[in-house]
Parts: sequence; C-alpha cells; structure tokens
Amino acid sequence: MKLEDILRTAHENDASDIHLISGHPPMMRVHTVVTPMDYPVITPESAKRMFEHMATPEQLATFEESKDVDFSHEVPGLCRYRVNAHMQRQAVGLAMRAIKTKVPPLANLNLPEVISRLTYLPRGLVLVTGDTGSGKSTTLAAMIEAMNTRYRKHIITLEDPIEYAFASNKSVIEQRELGADMPTFASALKHALRQDPDIIFVGEMRDLETTALAITAAETGHLVLSTLHTVNASQTVERIIDMYPANQQNQIRSMLANTLQAVVSQTLFSRVDVPGMVPAVEVLLCTPAVRNIIRESRTFEIPNVIETNRSIGMCSLDTSIAEMYFNGMIGREDAIAQAAFPDKLERQLVA
Repeated sequence: MKLEDILRTAHENDASDIHLISGHPPMMRVHTVVTPMDYPVITPESAKRMFEHMATPEQLATFEESKDVDFSHEVPGLCRYRVNAHMQRQAVGLAMRAIKTKVPPLANLNLPEVISRLTYLPRGLVLVTGDTGSGKSTTLAAMIEAMNTRYRKHIITLEDPIEYAFASNKSVIEQRELGADMPTFASALKHALRQDPDIIFVGEMRDLETTALAITAAETGHLVLSTLHTVNASQTVERIIDMYPANQQNQIRSMLANTLQAVVSQTLFSRVDVPGMVPAVEVLLCTPAVRNIIRESRTFEIPNVIETNRSIGMCSLDTSIAEMYFNGMIGREDAIAQAAFPDKLERQLVA
C-alpha cells in the first residue's frame, strides 16, 4: 500500500481530506461525507513510514518534541496537501487537506459580486471568516490572484503552511511559510512592514500581537487580508476586541472602526443539483454607520444593519442560504440545519 496510490484514488474521487489512522483503512472526505477507501487497514508501522516519507528532518524533529507538526506535501502532477501529523493511541495519525494547485477564478466560486469589488480596495483590513474547511483559503487565494492579474504591486503572504502556490503575474508575490521561512506570524508581519508591501495576506490572526500588527499595517496604508475562526461579522468584531486587555478596548474599537473594510463569513454546503460544494456567505461592509456601531460597542446591531443594506451588497447568512435553496442548489434540511435563525428560515422556505 503506497501513499501515492491512496492520494491518487482520493484525487480521482475529488476528496477534500484524507485521514490515515492506525486500525482503520484510509478514509477520505468527499463533499462533507467521510468514507473508507478500498485499501487494507493501516498499521502503526505503515502510518509511520508514510509520515517519514513526507516530512523533512526538521519536521520529524519538531514532531518528536511536540507530538504534532503541520507541513505541506506535494505530489508532482497530482496535488498539494496541507498535512497535520499527530499521535493517537501511541501511533502516528495523519490528516491531509487537498489544496488545488490552480487558483480558481473568483467568478467560478459562486460568491456574491461584492467580493470581487473588495479586490479594488487600496487599503484597510478585509477578513474572511468561518469554520475550518469553510473555503476561506480558496476565497482569499482567488482574491489575491485577481489583484495579481490587475495590479503592478508587491504582495506578501504569510501562511501556515503555504497552500496555493502563486505565480507572479503583473504583481510580484512573495510567499513565506511558518517554520520554514519565519518563526511566527507576528515576527514576519513586523518585518514585512519594512519590505515595501502593498498587499499583505496573514494566514490567521491567531493572537494579540499578530492582530495588533495587522491592524497597524492596515492603518499605515496597506491592504491586509486575513482569517478568523468566527461564524459571523458580529462575532468577528467581538473576538478581535476581546483579545485586548479591558483598558485598551476603547482604543482598539476606534482603530478597528477606522481600518476594517469588510467581513466575509462563509459556510460550505453540499450541492444537490450537481456534485460539489457551494458557499453561503454573510457580508458586512464598513459604512459610516457600521464604523459608529463598532466605535460605540453596539455590535448587537450589526445583523440589522446587514439586513437593511442589501442594496449596497451586504447580505446575511440566512438570506444567502435561502437564495441557494430557491435556486435548487442545496437541500431544505441542510439549509435549516446551518442557518443562523433556523425557525425563521424554516418559515421562509415554506413560503
């Protein structure tokens, strides 16, 4: 049983994830459903061999120390993978996320047109949020590629690990990977500000220092793109503010109100009309009214502002879900299960 054979089978089935766990056959996730593959059960020895086949000596050393390591792996001519190796029941376990080698055009992602408009912003902070596996990386990669084909600018990406590999087009793109090219997001972001960037992509605003530096970069005239594991715009704003000590929260509200341009929150659905996935999207655009809401700590009003500003491109999650349902893309049960307000959406779908 060769790793390349498993990955080829998964690729042919359009799997998004592969799980290699001792005591189970190789498993693959296809359109959100995890199913076993037609291969023998993985032993602790075979799992370890597969890990050692992919990892560098430095990654193996990190794994020995922490029992966890993240890295990327590429099979030429097939696909790139984001890999997490970990210990479970005293054996190596591997979780592999397939990364498409070609960045998809924004127009092919079934996203609202307003997302394309965000790629014309000259400065500020744009956040794409959602659960793990909600398509954040793909959306951001498509946005970066749109800017790469349009502008003569300097783009720096800070990633953990590098997912889509960009080819410089009109822009010059530098990609740095956590561990291999930089010790921390915060350290790399601090130095990136001295590298004459126009656009900076930060893989995740995962701590206070990185968040503060990202906001500072946006304040000083850069366009900063990043992600958070939050499910809607209100929660995103609150999460950022809550990272700060209480005595700094008024100041950060003001800074965030001045720099934030948009929050895009995604949830992926399995399509029922054709094979594949489709995102439902909540979009918050930072109008003067939204900036005042952030500044005055009235984030509970954000959902109402989104509902009353559809004409300029804002959209609530449930509106996006309902639209996909009525267009025949997703099933009723799935739509209601992932809605922000299931009871309200259920009445709307009946109507």
